[in-house]
Amino acid sequence: MMRRPMAPPPKSGPRYNEFITVPKVRVIDDEGENLGVMYTQEAIERAYEIGLDLVEVSPTADPPVCKFLDIGKYKYEAQKKANIARKTQKTQELKEIKMRPNIDDHDYDTKMKKVHDFIGDGDKVKITLRFRGRELSHQQLGMQLLQRVAENVGEIAKVEAYPRMEGRQMLMVLAPK
Repeated sequence: MMRRPMAPPPKSGPRYNEFITVPKVRVIDDEGENLGVMYTQEAIERAYEIGLDLVEVSPTADPPVCKFLDIGKYKYEAQKKANIARKTQKTQELKEIKMRPNIDDHDYDTKMKKVHDFIGDGDKVKITLRFRGRELSHQQLGMQLLQRVAENVGEIAKVEAYPRMEGRQMLMVLAPK
């Protein structure tokens, strides 16, 4: 069986064959049986006889654990696993709900339904109260409204950023529990 030519040392991923620098390793064969502790050079020769590589699977153990594997196939499968993990992970987005301090009950219920949907999807929700004109002199109404929102979503969300003023807006951020 033809072996591939000497490659540069691995930049990432496990060390294999000549790049394993420790003198002794614990060896596991291709069927998963423990062959015990042996010299690295002897283990590389045994892997070569089978037509596989000696791959370091647990470098922190004492002695390091190595396995008889095909390094190309091993790297390919690790890359596939990483790609699948990247596809399935969900990024948490920040959704925004805008209200006014004198919002009507039905409008409030509609906005709260959207807040529940966003938090149910695992997203954070930023609630923005916009004050206009004379409403700025009644900031306590805005504070009461945001406290009412926090109470309504209390069992499914927690307040991540408590209500604060930023110019003409009052902001609050909710995150799923």
